[in-house]
Formats: sequence, structure tokens, C-alpha cells
Amino acid sequence: MTKFDQWMTRAIAEAMLTADSADVPVAALVFDQNDNLVSIGRNERELTGDPTAHAEVVAIRAAAAATGSWRLDSMTLVVTLEPCTMCAGAILQARIPRVVFGAWDEKAGASGSVNDLLRDRRLPHKVEVVAGIQEAECAALLTDFFEARR
Repeated sequence: MTKFDQWMTRAIAEAMLTADSADVPVAALVFDQNDNLVSIGRNERELTGDPTAHAEVVAIRAAAAATGSWRLDSMTLVVTLEPCTMCAGAILQARIPRVVFGAWDEKAGASGSVNDLLRDRRLPHKVEVVAGIQEAECAALLTDFFEARR
């Protein structure tokens, strides 16, 4: 099992913690260059009434607070779902050099599916994207969540 698989297993467990809320089960973790966990974020839009409270943004804010810097240029963000445009923008602004994600978001993804903002050559910061880590497990979280609400 690679470190990306280990990290994603942890992210999936965190995403499952949203089961008691109305939030979509997505979680994001930030790791430092020594593979230490710096922060955790879960979707909190329903919980907080904040439209920007996606798991990635929550994790990035917590990592900035933990490190005392908005520059997260030695970190890796691991997330169960491909980041959207807003989250990709936050990743770029935080200077995060690597994103690892599980499931693709064919409706709103901005890291390779609908758009590829993280690797857009016109932008000054590029991000290494590692996609599809435990993709089936991550996708199942979302499928189960939405099927239960239909």
C-alpha cells in the first residue's frame, strides 16, 4: 500500500464522519513534507451555512492556521473528490504543490475532468495532480449518500 493509499484510507474514514449531517461526504487532509498530518477538513456547507465550506477550503484554512502561514508550498492535499473550481483556486492561492484525489467529478471537477485549472499553463503556479486513488471507494461514498436521499 502506497502512502497515497494510506492517506486516502484516512480521508475516506473522515468523509464517513459526515454521515450524521446533511453534508456531502467529502474529506480533505493536508500533509507536510515529512508526511505528518497537518489538518483535516470535511464538507461543512450544511453544518455552517457557508457556501465556501468545502472540505478542501476547510483543510487549507486549518493548515494555514496550524503553520502560521498562508503559503503551504511544501504540503500535499489529499481529497476524496476531485476539487471544483473554487477549491482549485484556493489550492493555487495557497501554493500547494501536490493534490491527490479519489473520485472524479464529471459535473464540476477542475482538476482534469471538466476543467484542469491546477495544471493550466497560463497560470504562474502548477500543481502535480495524482488522480484516482481508491477511486471506487471514494465514488461509492457519494453514490450511497445521494441514493439514500432520493
